Amino acid sequence: MSALVKNAAGRLVPTEINGKPAVPYQGVHQFRPSGRKAAPPIRSCADYPADGNKIVGSLREALERCGVKNGMTVGTHHHFRNGDFVANAVMDTLADMGVRDVVWAPSASFPCHAPMVRHLESGVMHHIEGSMNGPLGEYCSAGKMRGLGVLRSHGGRFQAIQDDELHIDLAVIAAPTADPFGNANGVQGPSACGPLGFALADSLYADRVVVVTDNLVPFPCVPWQIHGQNVDYVVVHDRIGDPSKIVSGTTQVTRSPDRLLIAEYIARFVAEVGIMADGFSFQAGAGGITLAFALYLKELMRKANVKARFIRGGSTKYLVDMLQEGFTDYILDGQTFDLDGVRSMREDPKRHLDTSPFTSYNFHGKGNFASILDCVVLGATEVDRAFNANVVTHSDGVLLHGIGGWQNCLTAKCTILAVPSFRDRIPVILDRVTTLCGPGELIDVIATERGIAINPRRQDLIDAAKRCTVPIRSIDDIADEVNRLTGGPPDAPTLGDKVVAAIKWVDGTVIDSVRQSLNC
Repeated sequence: MSALVKNAAGRLVPTEINGKPAVPYQGVHQFRPSGRKAAPPIRSCADYPADGNKIVGSLREALERCGVKNGMTVGTHHHFRNGDFVANAVMDTLADMGVRDVVWAPSASFPCHAPMVRHLESGVMHHIEGSMNGPLGEYCSAGKMRGLGVLRSHGGRFQAIQDDELHIDLAVIAAPTADPFGNANGVQGPSACGPLGFALADSLYADRVVVVTDNLVPFPCVPWQIHGQNVDYVVVHDRIGDPSKIVSGTTQVTRSPDRLLIAEYIARFVAEVGIMADGFSFQAGAGGITLAFALYLKELMRKANVKARFIRGGSTKYLVDMLQEGFTDYILDGQTFDLDGVRSMREDPKRHLDTSPFTSYNFHGKGNFASILDCVVLGATEVDRAFNANVVTHSDGVLLHGIGGWQNCLTAKCTILAVPSFRDRIPVILDRVTTLCGPGELIDVIATERGIAINPRRQDLIDAAKRCTVPIRSIDDIADEVNRLTGGPPDAPTLGDKVVAAIKWVDGTVIDSVRQSLNC
């Protein structure tokens, strides 16, 4: 790996990642791409069945026909979240075929992907370019992975594929419904899981594309979220995933009194500073606090007779209820976090709309609607006095989470981070975040159970908050109080010199590095 250089955020980052040049972070809106978008190989329909039937007998046969080889990059997708059956099956099949040094590029990983560790250990897999949760994060943090891990946001992954920074040799798409031609969707069939937007970039840019389904329907599969014109082969499996597990522990409304208080504070703040006005828009993440925020906001909207023009999903039952009860005109959905969201997309497609990171999150496009949002409420593992934030590690420096769409949402007109002031007696507000994922200049408000801190850059919000009934405090005031209560900030993590992962910013530049943990 190349020597480390200091980027515009003051973080030491590599200028070469896995043999490819990397651009250090240059600041918000400072980096401009050049060149043209990537493109898949030209294919001839003369090489595909004239009757449109692309079904092959097994996953192995599809992979053989795709010409799998050592060192290739394989893209898979997390629409089933912790209920995915396909990604592990793909890597197991490649192992049986004797393929080695594969780069796995998932749109996200979950605990169900823990079996990937054995493929890293055996040499089937070289490294991961995608989120690394639980055992995968610990494996990478321990310095065991041969290549450098690369973590990107959802929009950053699309940007990287589109810009040919991340070239997908083979994409395997788990599709709840498909026809023999390869048209596919995620809203129908026994395994319906919602939209398939996270696979869209792979279907457009990958060299080869395989659709795996457990619900084959006659042509045409309608609606089609994945176009068969971009698909090489179709494989029918008994079961591709467990849709009940798209719901995880992070998609339940919190029961903690402190966290409910945070949610209430945020809802009141949004209403009292004037963000909650007729025709506004908002997005709330899938964490327990942010789901509670949506419930509190709904009641304030009811009292004020306010209606949102659109709500940005990940959708949940709570957002679907708001749509059905007339609190919003539309849900613009990137993924569904529960089965009520899946049902709504299927039954109300004119108001509950399927979107992809190309339209909502891709920073290298002609605009994306993350910046149109009036308000977004997100979580974080750490924040600091300069309003910088971390979502991939905790204070021990060990990788435990992916970035998801979190970075992409920071461009909203008002970005609010909902965080408890401490977890397990460890302060969440630090002097300097362990890992930098989002620059403080894009984070407008940090909300805790001890009060709300407004970024000094947002004088307009500070002025508007003078009429707020929620406690408004400086970030330093809150941090100092928590340090007194807990005995001070946490000890610095025990880290080695070896860089094990790179954190990409939304424009493809490197915003920070993760060093090896000596405690893993």
